[in-house]
Amino acid sequence: MADTILIPFELPDADPIAPVLVSDLASLDIVLLGHYNVPEQTPVEVAADQFGDAAQAELEALAEPFREAGASVRTRMEFGKARQRAIEQVAVEEGCVAELDPAPTDGIERILVPLPDVPEFTLLPEFISVLSEDSTQKVTLFHVVEGDEDPEQGEQILTETRSGLIENGVDASFLDTLLVAGTSHDEEILNAAADYDAVVMYEPEPKRRDRVFGTLADRIATETGDPVIVVQRDY
Repeated sequence: MADTILIPFELPDADPIAPVLVSDLASLDIVLLGHYNVPEQTPVEVAADQFGDAAQAELEALAEPFREAGASVRTRMEFGKARQRAIEQVAVEEGCVAELDPAPTDGIERILVPLPDVPEFTLLPEFISVLSEDSTQKVTLFHVVEGDEDPEQGEQILTETRSGLIENGVDASFLDTLLVAGTSHDEEILNAAADYDAVVMYEPEPKRRDRVFGTLADRIATETGDPVIVVQRDY
């Protein structure tokens, strides 16, 4: 069974997924989440009764390009006031191992892969590979050395991850590495992402409460225009 990826949409009037992403992701098991943001003073049940049919029809229309591409797709509709909570809940219930934060794109030539502080590559290769099948020319493994971290440890993380990805089928000719020193992990990733067409990254460690799942990905997608895939860490 293919790994499952969650693609959340904010309804109504959500933008469709770019055709190149539909094609790239069609080999995965796809869950489309339609989240309808309910105004603070409106009961959720009232909004669901009033807008449910139209919202479901919109979600099905967003799913149709994936179905036409031969993908396995299922949809979930959630009405509420807490989008991030809905994303996290559906991801758990549907067994999703990654989330796409979509953005418009015509092609993906350069992919940035920020790495955490240990080499991990159980889930990462598939999500790099699905984005790099056609026009990709470069995949950069990126690590930020922070605080007291030894730069040699950072280099080791990059080297071991590169070797692991190659063993898992990622084309070695595409892979390069980049190590930077900085005081802000998120800002360094944002700065680097501006030079790339897409980002594949691990979800933040649970202990980092200021980096709730998807938050940094949202910033990357918003500030750089890059689609972002956030992958579960390999525990």
